[in-house]
Amino acid sequence: MLAFFTMGFVDMIGISSNYVQQDFGLTDSQAGLMPSLLFFWFLVFSVPTGMLMKRIGKKKTVILSIVVTAISLIIPVFASSFPLMLVAFSFLGIGNAIMQTSLNPLVSCIVETGKLASTLTFGQFVKAIASFIAPYIAMWGATAVIPSFGLGWKVLFPIFTVVILITLFVLGTTQIDEEGFNEGTTSISECFKMLGDPFILFCFLCIICHVGVDVGTNTYAPKILIARLGRTLDEAAFATSLYFIFRTIGCFSGSFILRKISPKAFFTISALVMVASMVILFTAQTPALIYIGIAMVGYGNSNIFPICFSQAITHNRDREPEISGLMIMGLFGGTIFPFAMGLASDAAGIIGALLVLSIGTCYILFMSSKIKKAI
Repeated sequence: MLAFFTMGFVDMIGISSNYVQQDFGLTDSQAGLMPSLLFFWFLVFSVPTGMLMKRIGKKKTVILSIVVTAISLIIPVFASSFPLMLVAFSFLGIGNAIMQTSLNPLVSCIVETGKLASTLTFGQFVKAIASFIAPYIAMWGATAVIPSFGLGWKVLFPIFTVVILITLFVLGTTQIDEEGFNEGTTSISECFKMLGDPFILFCFLCIICHVGVDVGTNTYAPKILIARLGRTLDEAAFATSLYFIFRTIGCFSGSFILRKISPKAFFTISALVMVASMVILFTAQTPALIYIGIAMVGYGNSNIFPICFSQAITHNRDREPEISGLMIMGLFGGTIFPFAMGLASDAAGIIGALLVLSIGTCYILFMSSKIKKAI
């Protein structure tokens, strides 16, 4: 669970990109390069990580990811240029790609198959705690009377570095039995051939859309308040935290709900909530309605990944590492959506960005017809 918490550091990209945009006077499309570049590395590293896992084991692969993430947190403390910030978030993307590919399968070494979806959902709840406190730490650093060591909003990086060092020590001293989980070898071409399985392909596209909506909302929630209500960035940054607060609530409640109802039913309800949230955000002109729309997309999107991921890797347990690599490669959606939203926003304002988000939510609703009733 500590490792899941460090996994949540990737979501600081939303508030960070807004502050970097403000610091360097960037356009929306330029600022969109940060989340796009971060999630680009999921395309590059996810499948090779699945193969690495079969060679060195899941725990060692997770430890490697923590080390890379620690490097990504140190660079911004000394970064004074936009290119250096891009380097830092590239390392964060590489570390997170390795972590997400290996940590979720590591959980399968510990829990029973029938409890995998609810356990991964609880892990997402822990991850979401890191996600929603990051904007608060950044706001404190940017605006607090108490000195933040001259770092401003960047104070969140050394704070998270302390947490990640604790995680590295605790996981390194924890014994986990992986016997029988890391057998055999495969090639990259064999991994990609698995997309020929329609169910695996549907799950892969669903994760692209889930992460696209996640990162897109994370990044653009403050921009909705700025565009519609004229708020400043410091005033609007709460919208990002609100999104993650309701993602956290959704993950926590989902870990219990999934023990009572079928994954298919809960997935369908979540998808309908997300579609309704898009309708609200398209029309909302008051703070209350905008906050309701952001909260709804946060709650609805909170359980899409664990349900989709668990169904994919249990679809063929003999190829679990390879399928895990493919599913995490779907996090490349975090590159596609923010970049597309930046272009759409430059062309048509906030409505353009919301149109891109709506494409993702509509596919997730379609995917609800493909989800199995049980794992």
